[in-house]
Amino acid sequence: MSTSGAAALKQTIDERRLEINESFGTKLQRFAKTSRLGALAAMLIVIFALIAIFAEQVAPYFPLEADFRALRHPPSPAHWLGTDNLGRDVLSRLIYGARLSLFVAAVSTVLSKLLGIAWGILTGYVGGTFDLISQRIVDVLLAFPGIILSMLLLAALGGGLTTVIVAITILGVAGTVRVIRSVVLTIKEMAYVEAARAIGVTNLRIMLRHVAPQCVAPALVLFSASLGGAIFAEAALSFLGLGIPQPAPSWGNMLGGILADQFRPKWWLVLFPGVTISLTVLAFNLVGDALRDYLDPKLRGRLE
Repeated sequence: MSTSGAAALKQTIDERRLEINESFGTKLQRFAKTSRLGALAAMLIVIFALIAIFAEQVAPYFPLEADFRALRHPPSPAHWLGTDNLGRDVLSRLIYGARLSLFVAAVSTVLSKLLGIAWGILTGYVGGTFDLISQRIVDVLLAFPGIILSMLLLAALGGGLTTVIVAITILGVAGTVRVIRSVVLTIKEMAYVEAARAIGVTNLRIMLRHVAPQCVAPALVLFSASLGGAIFAEAALSFLGLGIPQPAPSWGNMLGGILADQFRPKWWLVLFPGVTISLTVLAFNLVGDALRDYLDPKLRGRLE
């Protein structure tokens, strides 16, 4: 190897060591530098999460408190975002609704990604008949429109918080399996996997130590992007009356409550919950796109 080639290799190794050893704060700064829009979206998500955690301190009213002297009042100094048909403060219900909506989205997304990653690694690495049967099951799940499949599951299992989480979890497994399987099919042909297999390492250890870590980057992108889809799914199911039951507030059933008004609701009952859902879903999608670019080594040099 020439002197220049050895120097370039040494520089690459040194940069990789610095990248591995850099602190979490430094990684956040580099992420913000490479994608300002993604960093802004991440800040918005953090703000929503903090509002949901400290809802008692932030909300001006209890979400179930009804003021019958202010039924369907427009935004005013007493009720910044107005009141609904029962005189409940819309802002307070949005704040408390963030707890349920974000909790359902986070739990269902974590469960679906864990199941999908494990299933995807197993079917991609084992192959053969198991892979064939697995992919046919995935095809069946993907053939159903997402909302229709969730409605069928909820009709069979009944409404409630747990069943909504189960329905959204099943909804997100199939796509994760398909993506992770494609990653594993490439990884298992790598030289270091072949070397581990040649020296007698068990298949389980290869999947856990050599294959699974390579799936972390695509899994993070899938996780951040799927959170927005889970929020949208919960909102759609609650809007249709199959999700979080009243009177517990969630962003979806706040919109669903306007069905009683014969689709002619007051504007503030539609605008504020709809904008909140749209901003949250958009923020998660932007963070997912930014993470994809940030974790792609081919784009990292260009972004920096």
